[in-house]
Amino acid sequence: MEGLIVSDANLVLYLHPSKSDKVYQAILRELSSLLFTFSEIFDGVVLAYKDVNFLDNCAKILPGVHPYFAVRLKAKFLLFSPRPNMLLEGKVVKLTQGSIHVIVLGFSSAVISEEDIREEFAYKTKHGQDVYASRSHKRHVIKVGTMIRFLLKSFDEEILHIFGSLIPNHTGSIHWLDKNLEDFTRIDRSVKKTRESEGESIMINRDSVGGESFPLYNVEKVKRSKKQRISEES
Repeated sequence: MEGLIVSDANLVLYLHPSKSDKVYQAILRELSSLLFTFSEIFDGVVLAYKDVNFLDNCAKILPGVHPYFAVRLKAKFLLFSPRPNMLLEGKVVKLTQGSIHVIVLGFSSAVISEEDIREEFAYKTKHGQDVYASRSHKRHVIKVGTMIRFLLKSFDEEILHIFGSLIPNHTGSIHWLDKNLEDFTRIDRSVKKTRESEGESIMINRDSVGGESFPLYNVEKVKRSKKQRISEES
C-alpha cells in the first residue's frame, strides 16, 4: 500500500525536572503521545517508533520559572502520509446503497460514496447479505470483511478521515484483483497479437498497478475488408 514511510528523525524533547530521575521512561511516554495523531513536523500520522538513541549524555537546562531540560535523541518512525491519487487498502466494515465504509490500518475510517463507485458495481442483497457485485465479472464481489484497494481523493488530517474512490478499473477487491490481474494481462496480449495479425489497429490504455499493467480495455478497431486491402496494395 502507498503512503507508508520510514523516517529517521533527530529530535529535541523538553522534559519537566520532576522526570529527571527517569529520563528514558519519560521520553518513551512523550513519543507514545505522538502515536496515531497527525504530526505537522513529520507531515504524516505517526504509527510506530523504534531505535531510540541519545545523541549526547548531557541534558541542557532551560532557564525560566520551570527549568525544563532538553534531551537530544534520534529515532526511527513509521509514518502514514497519504496524498491524493495514492492507492490505499482497507477492510470493509459497512455497506449501504449509497456508500462503502472502510477501516484503513486499523485506525483511520474511510468512506466511498455512491458517485465514486464505478457503474460496474451494482448494490444488491445476496444470500441475506448486502454486497456490491460486478456486472462484468460475477466473482468480483465487495462485502463486509472484504479487503479492498481504492484511490485516495482527500484526507482530513484533523479527524484522520479518508474520502476514497472506486472509479479506476484497478480498484476493488484485493483478492480478486491480485488473482485475475495476471490472467487479464496474458489474455489481453493474446488478443492484441491475434487482432494485429488480422490487420486491426489496437489502442490500449493501461494503468500501472504496483509495477504491473492493468488493461482498461479501451480498444479502437479499424476494420478493412479484403477488397480494401487489395486496393491499397495495388
